[in-house]
Formats: sequence, C-alpha cells, structure tokens
Amino acid sequence: MMEGSTLAEVGKNLSEAMRILGDGQRELKPTSHTQRLSRTSIPGPLQGDGQDVASILQLVHSLIHEKEEDEEKSSQQRMQNVGEQGHMALLGHSLAAYISVLDKERLWRLTTRILSDTTLWLCRLFRYESGSAYFHEDDRDGIVRVCRLVISARYEEYASEGYTVLNSEPPVIYQSSSCRTSLGQHLCSQLGLPLSSLCTVPCNTVFGSQHQLDVALLDKLIKEDLEAGKLPLLLIANAGTPGAGHTDKLGRLKDLCDQHNMWFHVEGVNLATLTLDQVPSAVMAATRSDSMTLTPGQWLGLPAVSAVTLYRHEDPALSLAAGLTSSRPAEKLRALPLWLSLQYLGHNGIVQKIRHFTGLSQQLLQKLKSLASIETLVEDELSSPVVLFRFSGKTSAGSEGDTVEGYCAGEKKVLDAFNRWLWEQLTHLVPTSGVDVVELEDEGTCVRFNPLLTAAALGTQEEDVENLVEKLTELVSVMSSTWCLRRDFREECHQRSPSLRYVEDLSWPGLGAVRYEPQTEGMDDSRRAEVLDKMNEELLKKLQELDTDIIFSTGSDFGTEENCIMIHMVTEDVDVSELAATIAALGLDIEENGRLLDNMTEVVRKGILEAEQQLQKANDEKLIEEGVLRQLPLVGSVLNWFSPVQGSIKGRTFNLAAGSLDSTEMTYTTKTQAGRSSQLDSATSSSRKLPGQRLFRRSGARSDSFSETSSVGQLEETNREETTAASSGTYSSRWTPAVEEDSHAVPEGAEDSSEQEQPAAKEASEETQPGS
Repeated sequence: MMEGSTLAEVGKNLSEAMRILGDGQRELKPTSHTQRLSRTSIPGPLQGDGQDVASILQLVHSLIHEKEEDEEKSSQQRMQNVGEQGHMALLGHSLAAYISVLDKERLWRLTTRILSDTTLWLCRLFRYESGSAYFHEDDRDGIVRVCRLVISARYEEYASEGYTVLNSEPPVIYQSSSCRTSLGQHLCSQLGLPLSSLCTVPCNTVFGSQHQLDVALLDKLIKEDLEAGKLPLLLIANAGTPGAGHTDKLGRLKDLCDQHNMWFHVEGVNLATLTLDQVPSAVMAATRSDSMTLTPGQWLGLPAVSAVTLYRHEDPALSLAAGLTSSRPAEKLRALPLWLSLQYLGHNGIVQKIRHFTGLSQQLLQKLKSLASIETLVEDELSSPVVLFRFSGKTSAGSEGDTVEGYCAGEKKVLDAFNRWLWEQLTHLVPTSGVDVVELEDEGTCVRFNPLLTAAALGTQEEDVENLVEKLTELVSVMSSTWCLRRDFREECHQRSPSLRYVEDLSWPGLGAVRYEPQTEGMDDSRRAEVLDKMNEELLKKLQELDTDIIFSTGSDFGTEENCIMIHMVTEDVDVSELAATIAALGLDIEENGRLLDNMTEVVRKGILEAEQQLQKANDEKLIEEGVLRQLPLVGSVLNWFSPVQGSIKGRTFNLAAGSLDSTEMTYTTKTQAGRSSQLDSATSSSRKLPGQRLFRRSGARSDSFSETSSVGQLEETNREETTAASSGTYSSRWTPAVEEDSHAVPEGAEDSSEQEQPAAKEASEETQPGS
C-alpha cells in the first residue's frame, strides 16, 4: 500500500538524517561552500536549482559542530545521549506531520486512539486513577489551564461576565516559597490576575524540614483571606523541590484543601518514583491530588517530548473551555512521540530506568557518608532520588559543632566559594555525572546529584558514580588542607605588614590573596596605582617561575580587589610561613632594584659631568707636561720623533652602581675588568638548582620533598646572590619604572656591565693614549 511505503520512507529518511547528524559522521569533511557558510554564520543566497537532502543535512551538521574546535569541552558531552527510545520520539515528530495530511475521518480516529492510549498508560504508570491528560510543550502551561478550569468552576458567571465577577471575591493562589522561580508571576500574567492574588507561603523555620511548606501557617493564611472576603482557589505543592528535592507534607495539605474546597496541584521530580514497586508514603499522597504535572521525556531521556498534566474533573465542558481538551488534531498529536516511546520501552523498561536512576542516588549517598568534611542534605536517606552535598570544613565525619550556623558570615561565603569550585572541578573531571550547583537560603551553595533529570541524557552508569566519588575524595583532601591553612597564612601575612598585605577576598576558593605594597610616599594617586600595578605584576611573574606545585594567578577577574596575587588550593605539607616570607622577600628585592633603577638617571648624569671635568683636567696636564711646541702639528711630530714622551696611561672607568670614576690602570695591567669574575660567579650560582626540588614543603611531609632547612637556605642564598649582582650594577628586571630622558643618560641596556659599564672611560683612554 502507498501509506505503508510512505511510512517506511519516513523512517528511512529519519535514520539517514540521524546517521549524518550523529557522531559517526563527524569525520566527514564538508564541501568548501558548506564550510564557508558554517564558519561565517552569515545567511547566504538561496540557490536557484536547490540542493539534495544529503547536502542540506551536511550543512546542518557543520552548523551544529562549527565551534567545537575552539571550545574546551566538546559539545557532544553536553548533548543528550539519544538512544533507541530517543529515535522513536524523533520518529513520532516526523509521523505527526505525515498523519496530519490524512483525511478527517481517519485522522480523528487515529488521534483519538493515540490520546486515549497514552492517557491510560500514564495513569496506570503513575497510579493516578480515573484521570485525564493534557499534553503541552511548556511545562508551566498545564497549571495555567488548570487554574482556568478552577476559576470557571468556582465562579459560575465567569463564562458570561468575565473577570468582573472576580472583583466581588478575589481569588487567591497559594504556593510554597520553594516552588520554581517566577512560576507564580507567570500564572498571574497568563490569567490576567494581579500579583496580589498570589500568596507565597514560607517553609518551616523552627520545626521540620527547611524546605517543606509550613502547613500551620498556610491554614492561618487561608482563614485570614476568608475573613477578608477572598476566595482560596488553588494550592501548588512540591513532590521534590527544585532546589533540595524535598517533598511537602502532601497528605496534610490535601486534607486542608478539602476542608476549604481548594484545588490541590502537585509537581516535582520525585513523582517519577510513583512507577516503582515501593513508593515512599510522602510521595504516594500525590495520587490523591486534583492534578499533577509530569515530565516523562526528561526522566526517560526522550528528546522533544511534551510534558503531561494529569487531572480529575467531571465536567468536560469546563475542561474544553479551559483548553485542557481540544478537538484539533494537531494538539492531540502532541502525544504521538510519547505514545511511540512508551510502547518501545514497555512498562518494565520504564520501571527499570527509574529504578536505575534512583539506585545511582543511593549508591552515591552511601559513599558520601564515609567522607570527612562532606555534609549531605537529604530528606529521606532510604528513598530520596536527589542527593545534595557540600564541603563543610569539618575535620571528621562525626564531628559536632561545625554546622553552617557555627560559622561567621565571612566563613560562610568562603565555604560557598569552595563549593562552587568543587562543582566546577567535578563537572570538568566527571562530566557524565551531571552534577550541578544550587544556592539554598539557609545551607548556602551545594552540589546536587539528580540522576532523574540528567542520567538519561548523559548515560550515567554506576562506574561514573564510582569515578565521581574517587575524584571527590581527592578534591576534598586538597580543600580541607587549604581550609585549615587559610587562617595561618593570613596571620603570617599580617606579621609582615605593611609591605605584605593580606586581601580578604571571600569569593576566592584558595589559600588567599596577597598584595605587596611598596613605599610610595610623595607620589600622587595615579603614580601610586601605576607603581603598585607594575610591582605586583612583576612579583606574580617571579612567583610563577619558582619551582613549586602552588599555582599563582592574577586577581583582576576575581572579586573587587585589584593588583592582587591569588594563591590557589594547596596540599597539607605546604609551609605557609616560608611561602609568606618568600613573597615578602621577592617583593622587597623587586622594590629595592626598582628604586636603584629609578635613581640611576641622576647618578649617571653626575658621573658623566665628573668624567668631563677629569678629562678636561687630564688634557690640561698633558699640555703642561708636553709643552706648547709638541702641540703644533709639524713641530710636534719632529720633536716626538727625536725625543718621544714617556707618558703613563690615565684612563677612567665609570661604575654605574657606585656612581664613581675609577682608574683603568689595573685594567691595562692585568688585562681583566674588575668585578667581572664575581658577576659570572653570581650568575652561575644563581642558576643552580637541584633536580626535583620543590619549594614551600615542610620537613618530613613527603619522601620526595626537601627539608625546610635546605629549601629555605637555598632560597636565601639565591636572594643574596641576586642582591650582590644588583649591587654590581648587573641586575636586570622586567619591571623598570619610567626614567626621565636625558642627553647624558645611559643607552638602552645599560644594566649589562660587560658592554656598557664604561661608556665614559673608553673616551678618556683614547684621549690619553701616547701618539694619538
């Protein structure tokens, strides 16, 4: 039959498209035209003769992967893992377009069957008896249609009078403070209600969970609204809050809604556990609700599958008026991808997937209990599908008194920074784990593992959880040592103030931030900022050149402080006293040599003036010694021929470091330059370094580390040698303050003594040579 061949062709085209767009075709090289289009993102002209399907799909493939080469993480790690059930969902979208062209009778019969089958299967899967289903693309659209249904049911004249009937008895919608962000505002905007119609109920703050709706307070608020002439309309509760994954007291809330004739709606990720054989009693109470919103596509890894809102209502006319039911075939066909996927997986396959995902959470939770410094925030440890954990800074797993309330405000912010760093590292090291970060009001920053939302798309397995625990153990060890040494390092920096300043940056997840502040008396603000910037920039370069495992970076992109040196995570064997001393010593060394270079202009100017005076004096003495006749060109040559003058060499050399003129008699006698050998020895000794040496390690911390005495001694020897070289005028620094230009200034590169230590002496020597 023609329909059968057409359906087969649709399936074949989809398979071919998935093959081209999938991972197996990444090695295909696009044509030059396609590659040019994919690299520019500029719309090109529509070709007159058109293109074949393969070329178009190849262009789509190139557009999808056009930036992969420049990204650190491959986009494939972020793309959903589309399995066979995912192909069925994609096939459903293709078939929906084909089915929509059938004749009206067959289209109506087919869409009705698809809608009724899917509704029946979902109600049985999630234990929701006698329910109807509404399929929608936006997961918030279901609650919007339910609110319209409730308004139409509670206000009898609403259909004829409209919103004017709401003035006499304004409706009130109640939601938990742990509900999705902006859900209540979206409801009011879609329904045309003022924000005063929304009542946000706080969670328990004294008794019970910090993330469950306060039932007693809700009862009080409802009674106050009734006394004020308002109509309690609907309550939105959570079976798995978006942040912590906690479940409200659904049974008590349902009884309260029945007492005040309110509609009870439930949503949340924990509703997926209704498909299991053993369901927690807290979640089982959701089956008594008037409506619930499900996202099976997200839980089962089905791409582009609509969300579902199951509801119970006896009046089909009101459901039609609220938009929960429709006679349009296109809206009924929204269930087709889910209809195909549910049949492909079957009841056992769906339950097995949900059980596997919840088992991953239990596996991680059991592993986390044995880790020190890790605190878990789980509502029900026996059945919770969401695991929240955070680095707490505790020294042992069972220590008390180190709760979040025990920290000051600054320490809480530092812990939040540490936990954000932990999440970033885990995401990079174990991308298939799907961990994310959440910000909770009381607990602060936490890392969340919610496989019901991520495992199907990422293909998370038990091996990934084991890898996650392994990496977490390594990271926690470094974080604990850094957390313990952070305060000691701050004290060490305070002892070396005011030159070394510890910058209190609470958003930095590391040992700390420091800044070297040189003496800047007499400088204006702009000059002081320039010197400070260059000083710490040079200090950062020298620290990065040290042979150590510690990472140093700039603080320009972190926090509000500028000109800072940020020190990253460190291990427990780091000697923070030696580290602070080294930073202070390097900063002082750079400051002193910078001051030397800053004063060199004046020293050189004075030395050149003195050299000119001595050269003039030497010429006068030469004139007196040789006589006037010898200065005449012809007569002088004859006299020098018969009676040569036995004069001594009176050259001069200019010492840049001392700023003084010295005689060159020793230079011509011994044929060597004074200070040259010492400079060579200094340069040679300063470059010596024992193999495998690491700085800032405490004695006996590791077998391959150097002792504290030896490392400190070598560092001090290096500093002394650099100071000696600087005193000889041979120090070369990358940070050179601006020197005022002068006609008598030393040429560029004057710090190299082997070439420019004697600019004035050479001229003096030439002038005093005999027979010149």
